[in-house]
Amino acid sequence: MSASEAAESSNKSTLSIGEVHSLLKRDFPDVTISKIRFLETEGLVIPARTASGYRRFTDDDVRRLRDVLTLQRDQYLPLKVIREQLDHSAENTVIAGSGMRPEDFRPGAGRLRLTRAELAEMTQLDESYVAELEELGLVWVSPAGHYDEDAATICQLAARLAGFGFEGRHMRSFRVVADRESGLIEQMATPFGRTTGREGDSKVRSQEAIREIAALFVQLHASLLRAELTRAGKA
Repeated sequence: MSASEAAESSNKSTLSIGEVHSLLKRDFPDVTISKIRFLETEGLVIPARTASGYRRFTDDDVRRLRDVLTLQRDQYLPLKVIREQLDHSAENTVIAGSGMRPEDFRPGAGRLRLTRAELAEMTQLDESYVAELEELGLVWVSPAGHYDEDAATICQLAARLAGFGFEGRHMRSFRVVADRESGLIEQMATPFGRTTGREGDSKVRSQEAIREIAALFVQLHASLLRAELTRAGKA
């Protein structure tokens, strides 16, 4: 087989960045070509290059991109942590420290569309309790009038806390803190959207900064709570 024939065969078995974008956009509506390029610059995926310099992605590259996007969206993990976990999981297919495989994570946000009755049944809560959580601003319906994966997760956690005697009013403080911190995160991430270069790249960097800061906030909360309980002799 000649070099040109080998290159043609390789191109047929791989995907261009545009084709990869089309595939990922089905489950990750917010993904852009600039985002894929950014993940490449951060070392999350290393596609092959043609002699002309065009990117060619294998099936493994696409799977890795799906894993990265899923972990960012569902776990708010920093890219450095995601890279370490995926590199480790390449050997044992299990995400380090979580006991979960990439395919165990929920599908793209918005693919779950539940009525209040269905949400209550799924989470084993009374509809009245779901309504109370909504009144407190802990869950809400989408513009289309349905509850999604985030609402289901929040209700599931609320149901588990209810088993310890927590009521909806006890969890109101979580929403207050989330509102305050989301505003702070957006404020601190704003400068990253002002960097010079292509507009799409600036937007991607701003989004990455928001995810990175949010992940650090979650880790800080967990560490502070653990430290406080340890200091008080409660844990």
